[in-house]
Amino acid sequence: MEERLKEQMAFILEADKSKQVFRQTYLSDGSRKENDAEHAWHLALMCALLAEYANEPIDLAKTMTMVLVHDLVEIDAGDTYAYDEAGNSTKRERELKAADRIFSLLPEDQAEKFRGLWEEFEEAETPEARFALSLDKIQPVLLNDATGGRAWEEHGVRMSQILGRNRKTPEGSQILWKYTEDLLEKNVSLGHIKDDREEQ
Repeated sequence: MEERLKEQMAFILEADKSKQVFRQTYLSDGSRKENDAEHAWHLALMCALLAEYANEPIDLAKTMTMVLVHDLVEIDAGDTYAYDEAGNSTKRERELKAADRIFSLLPEDQAEKFRGLWEEFEEAETPEARFALSLDKIQPVLLNDATGGRAWEEHGVRMSQILGRNRKTPEGSQILWKYTEDLLEKNVSLGHIKDDREEQ
């Protein structure tokens, strides 16, 4: 029991490092960029509030746990910006290596459970993973909208990139995707996102 608790505490301290992994999305007030821990907390809160809009019934506790651990691999792998083609080409390899190290800090049964939740999120083939993935894609849109498209403008993001990244988002929640689409169209009309759909 003593060894198990030591392993769990070691994992908790390791997870604290996610507070030092910064993303490209700004906080809603635009004061700074959010970190991975803030992102995961925000997704867990969204899950608790918005689960009624999932396309299929979900296990709420499982889905909340999934979003809380889904980016822990970035402690080692770093945050890969959504539209960084070079970074995304090596992302899976870096994250698998990180998952091997980070989840192995836990007692064996919990290591298997949490690693399994991470893999389930990545595969997006269960109702819980589909909804979790939808929240993960929608949350940056909410923050970008709140900041007047700041990160989109900084990176010259195009509508085709956003739509490509969100191909699977409606599979988790059609209702939340419709809400998100309306925000995107608003930001296109305001010039925060370049509308290149006719060029496709």
